[in-house]
Amino acid sequence: MTGMNQARQRGFTLLEMVCVLAIIALLAAVLLPFIPRQTSRSRLQAYALQAATLLKADRNAAIERSTSVATLVDAASRVIHSGSSRMTVRIPDDVRFDAVLPQTCQRQAALSTIRFFANGGSCGGTIALTRLDAGYEIRVNWLTGRVEIVSRAAN
Repeated sequence: MTGMNQARQRGFTLLEMVCVLAIIALLAAVLLPFIPRQTSRSRLQAYALQAATLLKADRNAAIERSTSVATLVDAASRVIHSGSSRMTVRIPDDVRFDAVLPQTCQRQAALSTIRFFANGGSCGGTIALTRLDAGYEIRVNWLTGRVEIVSRAAN
């Protein structure tokens, strides 16, 4: 019988295992929100698509309304604001956000905007989003107003 008591004391009971798993699950639930989440390549592409969609919507609004529409590109605040709707794209801090915008548009100060005209044209601009080894440029043609996304290697 002593051999049987020794065998029982060497193993873990089901209750002990459940308690340990419950403690691990509790710790994971508490600590998981504090683990930094970085932007993946697919999420970076999604930001580029959102920005291009916003720009295309502003171009279409300018054509439909027969007026000019200015999209605000605020690189310092990491936000792109639509000039025709409440649509906004916020870029996370771990993504490099660069914008090359015209200083003037139709002989007026552009003030960090990409302007679209009633005929669909634009003064153009480029927004670059890069993260580690991935990058995308959202280009607005200065003559036609066409919006395109170009994949590029990060610098």
